[in-house]
Amino acid sequence: MTLGGTLGPMEIAEVERELCRIPDVRAARIVANEHGDPIEVHILASTGKGAKQLVRDVQSVAIASVGLDIDHRIISVVQLEDSDALQASVRTPSPVSASARIVVETVTLTKKELRAVATVTLNRGGEQATGCAEGTDATTARWRIVAEAALNALQALEPLAASVAVEMAGVQRIGDRALGIVTLVLVIPPNEELLAGVAPVRGANEDEAVVRAVLDASNRRLARLRSSP
Repeated sequence: MTLGGTLGPMEIAEVERELCRIPDVRAARIVANEHGDPIEVHILASTGKGAKQLVRDVQSVAIASVGLDIDHRIISVVQLEDSDALQASVRTPSPVSASARIVVETVTLTKKELRAVATVTLNRGGEQATGCAEGTDATTARWRIVAEAALNALQALEPLAASVAVEMAGVQRIGDRALGIVTLVLVIPPNEELLAGVAPVRGANEDEAVVRAVLDASNRRLARLRSSP
């Protein structure tokens, strides 16, 4: 999450414009919650500069432009070669951890007044990552919040997940079985690709089923992207 103030739509647009002035940055997008607090910062850049340095540049520009202090953990950097191959992100996993299976450790959903906060922890080869997402406490919004928290955690383990967004998430009953169902959108400019995942509900734990559906939708496709020349 972040850390230093809220932004209105005009301020968000201003910061995005300033971020695009950083050398090697091709595009920038800031995602804010309903209170104007940035919760995701997505950067598309060339490979001329290291991802960690780009993250530091993003933090410096945000502070200088509107006084916004951004936590490095919400900044995702996708770097493209001239051939448009996805190359890197804020963290590049080791070959061992990249090949290990990602599993769900914990899923929690807490409610306060009219807000709901989902927290998801994933594990790959002993490396943990936790993602959070917040939204309204409406029944129809619950599954999307859980799916977005899962995707945020996945981005910390799998850099290419920064190019994925949640389209739909829900729990459906088919016959005697309840299934978590998720559709994601993978963006590889200039194209978009629909990904779908399904996972059975185990022991009435519908939240976990939605998280496993996110992994089912994304894991194989992202693995193929990672191994592509």
